[in-house]
Order: sequence, then C-alpha cells, then structure tokens
Amino acid sequence: MNIVILDGYTLNPGDLDWAPLHRLGNVKVYDRSSEEEIVARAAGAEIILVNKVVLSEKTLDQLPKARYIGVMATGYNNIDVAAAKKNNIIVTNVKAYGPASVAQQTFALLLALVNHAELHSQSVFNGDWVASPDFCYWKTPLTELAGKTMGLIGLGDIGSLVAKIALAFGMKVVAYRKNPAQTENEDIEMVPLEDLFRRSDVVSLHCPLTEETKGLINAERLSWMKPNAIILNTGRGPLINEADLAAALQNGTIAGAGLDVLSIEPPKPDNPLLSAPHCIITPHVAWASFEARKRLLQMVADNLESFAAGSPKNVVS
Repeated sequence: MNIVILDGYTLNPGDLDWAPLHRLGNVKVYDRSSEEEIVARAAGAEIILVNKVVLSEKTLDQLPKARYIGVMATGYNNIDVAAAKKNNIIVTNVKAYGPASVAQQTFALLLALVNHAELHSQSVFNGDWVASPDFCYWKTPLTELAGKTMGLIGLGDIGSLVAKIALAFGMKVVAYRKNPAQTENEDIEMVPLEDLFRRSDVVSLHCPLTEETKGLINAERLSWMKPNAIILNTGRGPLINEADLAAALQNGTIAGAGLDVLSIEPPKPDNPLLSAPHCIITPHVAWASFEARKRLLQMVADNLESFAAGSPKNVVS
C-alpha cells in the first residue's frame, strides 16, 4: 500500500517512530500540506492519513486511487464524509487515546487559576521574595478546592476521569448529560443543566460539539453562575460563545476561565478572549502528551491494519 501522511508534524514532531505504519506499506510523510499541495502529494496513494488537513469533495474527486482516509484524531469534521462515501473511500477515526491526558490538563488549568503557581514563581525570580519583609507573601487570593462543587457537562471517558480527580481533591461533583441515566458512581449527582450552572464553583466541558451544544456557554447561562465560578473547556472551542465569555470576565460575572480550545485555531488576533482578564489559554495541547500521541499513532496503525485485512473498524463514513 502507498500511504501518504499530509500533516504529520502535530502528531509526531520527531519524538515518535512511524514504524507501526512503515510495516504496513510505503509511507511518505509531510509535516504540513497547504490546500494547493494536497492533490499532488496524495495522487498516488491508496491510503491518506490526516490530522486537521481538510479533504473536501472537490479534493476527493481528484484522488481516484484513494480507498481509505485515516483521521489521526477523534474529530473528523475536516473530512467531507458524504463525498468520501460517494467515492467509495472508507473514513476512520481514533477514540479514547488520551482521556488521562485531557483530564490532567483540565486540572492543570484549574490549579493555575486557583493556586497561581507560575505567577508566584515568576515573582520569586523577579526578586520579590528576596526583598520581602515577611517570610511569605501572595500576589493574589488562593483558593482551596476541597468542599467546592465541580459541575461536569458530559460524563464520558474524560468527564468520568475528571470526576474521579475532583473527588480525590475533596470536591463535590454534579453532572449533566443528554442521556439522563444515573451514573454508577454514587458520589456523582446527576442534575438538570440550569441547576449545574447555579450550584457549581467550577464548570468543566466534556461534551461533543453538535448543533445543540454549539454556544452552550452563553450570556444567559453565564448569568446563572456564581461570581466566584470558573469555566474550563478542554472539549471543543465552539461550545463557548467567546464574546459572551469575554464580557462575563470583564464584568466580573464569573471569576475566571481556563481554555485549551478556541472556536478558530490558531485564533485571530481580535479574539476577545486574548485580552480578557483572569483567562488562561493553552494552544490545544490537552491531547498532546507523549504517551497519548504514542497511543494515537499505534491506534491509527491498528485501524489501517484492520482495513487492509478486510474488516475496517472505527468507520465514520
């Protein structure tokens, strides 16, 4: 099989081995591919692997040899699945390769907002502690998580792990999901969505992006929250109306936000959250631990091997 990887850099900037794929065919890896480069680079390949490269109907119609598209991620909205099906191309994705990493990043964002470790470390290295008349000082209020309420919107693999970590911190956990079935974890209370916003000190988003959940966080729901509350998003950027969140942070409607995703990535310079107070933003790295990326690469290879054997799995087309 001729295999082309059109945007390999994000998954593997050089610290992983492409060997699991090399065992399955002739592999050509491109770190990045512009829209204009896709057809020429993929023309001779039966197998096309992408992370975020967009494969439109126009592009797929120009790739008659293509038989398989492996998305090296969970989300596959960058693929015109209907066009792939029309062209008899199987499309697969990868799920559940990094719940532990995403849950860890969720708490990294939360701890950054309540403990401000980096702020205080920078202060020390700037000489503030050396010059302090006291044995200790703090630049901003510090918040204890024990006894606070964590509200989870979505309770799949990642949300469930976040719940376990929250409980270990001594937090109370409430959750909402579209399917209201009670969780097996008796320490998690399932509640209506409005109750979750009104009761939670921290609201963390772990639900899929759908037409129903787009703009889930908006001005009305932010107005239900406590003034000391924090929003966390390690899910999908469009779950949040960014202008509404920026306004809520400016006005003190809520206390802070920790975001790993934005509606447009990379963001435009005029994204209102880039200048919002009490807002921490990381560049969509929750999935990107070495361990998670290594698992992802192996699962991409497993998907392709199953396709080659005539039993494709994780098919989304």
